Amino acid sequence: MLSDVTTPQDLDDRFREAVGGLVAPTLARSADGPVHDGATLTGARALELFDAQLTSRHLDLAARWLRSFGEGFYTIGSAGHEGNAAVAAAVRPTDPALLHYRSGGFYCARVAQAATMPAQDGSDESSGADGTVNGRPREGAEHVDPVAGAARDVLRGVVASASEPIAGGRHKVFGNAALDIIPTTSTIASHLPRAVGVGFAIERQRRAAGAPPRNRSGASARLLTDARTAAAESRAAWPADAIVVCSFGDASVNHASATAAFNTAGWCDHTGLRIPVLFVCEDNGLGISVRSPDGWVAATLAAKPGIRYFSADGCDLAQTYEVASEAAAWVRRHRRPAILHLTTVRLMGHAGADAEVAYRPTADLQRDLARDPLIGTAKLIVEAGLASPEQVIARYDAVGWQVRKVAEEVLGEAKLTSAADIVAPLAPRRPVRVSRTVADAGTWAAGPGAGARATAFADRLPEAAGPLTLAQTINAALADGMLDYPAMTVFGEDVAVKGGVYGVTKGLRDRFGPSRVFDTLLDETSVLGLGLGAGLGGMLPVPEIQYLAYLHNAEDQLRGEAATMQFFSRGAYRNPMVVRVAGLAYQEGFGGHFHNDNSVAVLRDVPGLVLAVPARPDDAAPMLRSCLASAAVDGTVCVFLEPIALYHTRDLYAEGDDEWLAPYLGPGDWASGHVPVGRARVYGVGSAEDITIITFGNGVRMSLRAAARLAEEGIGSRVVDLRWLAPLPVADIFREASATGRVLVVDETRRSGGVGEGIVAGLVDAGYVGVVRRVASIDSFVPLGPAAREVLVSEDAITQGARTLLAR
Repeated sequence: MLSDVTTPQDLDDRFREAVGGLVAPTLARSADGPVHDGATLTGARALELFDAQLTSRHLDLAARWLRSFGEGFYTIGSAGHEGNAAVAAAVRPTDPALLHYRSGGFYCARVAQAATMPAQDGSDESSGADGTVNGRPREGAEHVDPVAGAARDVLRGVVASASEPIAGGRHKVFGNAALDIIPTTSTIASHLPRAVGVGFAIERQRRAAGAPPRNRSGASARLLTDARTAAAESRAAWPADAIVVCSFGDASVNHASATAAFNTAGWCDHTGLRIPVLFVCEDNGLGISVRSPDGWVAATLAAKPGIRYFSADGCDLAQTYEVASEAAAWVRRHRRPAILHLTTVRLMGHAGADAEVAYRPTADLQRDLARDPLIGTAKLIVEAGLASPEQVIARYDAVGWQVRKVAEEVLGEAKLTSAADIVAPLAPRRPVRVSRTVADAGTWAAGPGAGARATAFADRLPEAAGPLTLAQTINAALADGMLDYPAMTVFGEDVAVKGGVYGVTKGLRDRFGPSRVFDTLLDETSVLGLGLGAGLGGMLPVPEIQYLAYLHNAEDQLRGEAATMQFFSRGAYRNPMVVRVAGLAYQEGFGGHFHNDNSVAVLRDVPGLVLAVPARPDDAAPMLRSCLASAAVDGTVCVFLEPIALYHTRDLYAEGDDEWLAPYLGPGDWASGHVPVGRARVYGVGSAEDITIITFGNGVRMSLRAAARLAEEGIGSRVVDLRWLAPLPVADIFREASATGRVLVVDETRRSGGVGEGIVAGLVDAGYVGVVRRVASIDSFVPLGPAAREVLVSEDAITQGARTLLAR
């Protein structure tokens, strides 16, 4: 039986011995009354939570049993943390939760809670006869036994079953859309910034939905109406008084992501912006083998400005429930952040074969065993007369057999067996729907929305303003996007009042108000975290990262959090987002590697992420519209990388020629001017028959200038502007390369790890048989001042590279 699967601490035998030695009282308490004097936890609720705790413990044992013969692939367990089941009972089943990997008790409790827990604390939740809550399907609608239901969910993850309810065998996570549990893959707090963003989205939608009517006209009236509609109809919207629950381990307190999340929540609170998040620190005193210094976690959590601190013994179910209920009620009432610090223990080591005896004194192990929360709850139940010791042990065995039965059943379930199945939810692409969305936006803007658009642009429509620069075009496209998507918000460092360091967002705050265009604190992790949570909450966030080099401070928010959400939830959750990033090099009079960063390798390596690089003004607006539509339609995570050096460029060949400017397309031309994701643009210079130059960003302007010089020598060039670095337009590249048989790759990123490597590899994979040469920047950071020219690609290098290629 499962109880034979033990650990060095022999938890099973210890549980039986400890419970068997308990003595039932002469007078039993009522199940409807407090479990002990002064407690708010009732006997009936204690019994329910004990089932969740037992289920969680047996799941840990089952995971190790499965692993013992090679059928279990995940053994990080919740043993010692089962008191977090009381946190689930203290909040509502419609409160979104982002869980620590040891929050198994919470998950098991919510499976039961979602089907049976009535509305409380004045909630307007209502459970329908069809098993829904507020019209949303709940797990209980299927009348699944809570023990078996939770066990099946979790063990399917352990064995990587394709039928696992959230990730479908891609990973073992605590997640379930029907339970409002948002999957997290974080082990070191990367989900905390997202939790702050979800709280921001909930509060923003609550205020938008409840705002009194105002006497507005034109664009503002439409924006207010649509904002309410979006808040009410969003597929991800939670009840207006919902709070966010986010659990994490004590070692995570020290991570930069956690620090950013706490700081942002406190900063927002200090400024009057409400963030209803309950952070739950499950403190077992260890980060794998490293012990947290005594008192450190409590001291640092209690000192967070703007965040209310609560603490409880996480091994004491009654105390945990009481304090968690108080903390949740405080957050719900005040719409402000709080931390619930639970002291727990870690039993059975970190994971798998972790031998704690190698790094933990025996006295420490014995002390933790003495605080086993299962024994603590069993004692609570027996001393209340709610069950005899024999009944408790019988229940323990019954749950164990249920879990074992489920473990045996899931062994035979199918697993993912093809790459196509694995990547299917990664980044769905529906280009026809995206194109239709762009066309529909143009139809609305040219027809019913024409008046609102005129108001928003103060009757100075961009298509009537004459040729625009890249910066001006992006500004106009952002404004049109704000009209097209009422849930769209633009935010970041200096984007609102100042209008951006380079003026790209100038005037947007005045037109659309501070609730839709706002400045954030100076922390990239927090900026992206707000975007991630806002996207989950049904908004369309457009955060700005001020410089490409600054993105590296927070790149895991894109790689580990944003890009994985659809992958690990099979599309049940998504975080649509268009991240604007000012970057690349060639700025005149302003340099240094923090403002002239030419490294995009970390972005191109993120599966499913779309990376757009507009070089020309006439490409920028349609490309931005494609990104916004892709985010709205498919939940795509896009990075819109804007070449700083081209923001205000006007000329191409000679000073005053204004050939780098371009007119802004009016709404009637948006459909015909649509630029699909992953399609390149080709310029023919001269005969266009001798050489193909493949480039992007600043390289487009330099290559066109070099091609003009080559044309004077009788050499015809095809200049291919990739426009999209992910996905690369391989079909366009191959076609244009094959047309001449000679390819010069002009790559302003570095030779090692640069875009050029991907271009050449794509040509080889496609069967290209011509010749290829690369011109790339040197493997160096970009220095200050004129020295930058020594390490970056130049027009002369392009021209010489082409001549060398043609001489072969």
